[in-house]
Amino acid sequence: MAGGCCGPAEPTLTITWQRLVEGGETCPRCSATEEELDKAFGQLAAALEPLGIAVVFKKEEMTAAAFRAEPAASNRIWLNGRLMEDWLGGRSGTSVCCDVCGDEECRTVAVDGEVYESVPAALVVRAGLAAASALAGAPRNPGCCPSP
Repeated sequence: MAGGCCGPAEPTLTITWQRLVEGGETCPRCSATEEELDKAFGQLAAALEPLGIAVVFKKEEMTAAAFRAEPAASNRIWLNGRLMEDWLGGRSGTSVCCDVCGDEECRTVAVDGEVYESVPAALVVRAGLAAASALAGAPRNPGCCPSP
């Protein structure tokens, strides 16, 4: 893609997700979130393509050492560098997990009075649409684009 002074020709919504992966395995809540993120990615890509907004989904693995240092960092989702729950007016919390996580207090997300251990596609889509809306109204590179 060629870009000019004002940035790339196509704005991009980047979804980044991190979770503990140990021995090629993750916990059931992260596995469920991954399935939901795959659905949300497809829905957002289809909805935003006609608007000229590309969607990128990045999956990042946490090591066991990084997880032990900060268990609530696993199953964290960002949209364009901002936490998903921030786009939705929600908050993060914790609850005891299982499997490869052991009995650590892993990340939960609370939105609209509901607490989620695995994140449903609908929340990711809502946050993605909010992030895309912010993209649509922002200048691509305000430092060099001429003012109207």
